[in-house]
Parts: sequence; structure tokens; C-alpha cells
Amino acid sequence: MQRALIVIGAVLVVAGLAWPWLSKLGFGRLPGDIRIETENGGFYFPIVTCIVISVVLSLVLWFIRR
Repeated sequence: MQRALIVIGAVLVVAGLAWPWLSKLGFGRLPGDIRIETENGGFYFPIVTCIVISVVLSLVLWFIRR
């Protein structure tokens, strides 16, 4: 459990440092992400981005456990 928390923390730090380059990949603007904008405000739900991140994290954790 300790090793998993350390790895997750390290991944978050690396992702935070690499955010300027990661934002250019288009995450958060994938087809299928829900965006509703009105005069009074807006609503944004990145469902496809969440699915992609979930699949990638599941594969990484699966490889770590093997």
C-alpha cells in the first residue's frame, strides 16, 4: 500500500510538472465531452476524457501488479 501511494504521488507530481505539454494533447476537448454553454453560464463534463484516463490508469496498475 505504501509503495502504491508513493507511485501515485510521483505520477501526480510528474503530471503537474508536465501539464504545459500535456494540455497540448487535447485532453478535455475530446469528441464526446459534454459542453453546454448558455448566456448565464456553462456546464462542462469531460466524460470521454475520464474514460480514457481510467483505461490508461487501469492498464498501468495492471502492469505494476504483474
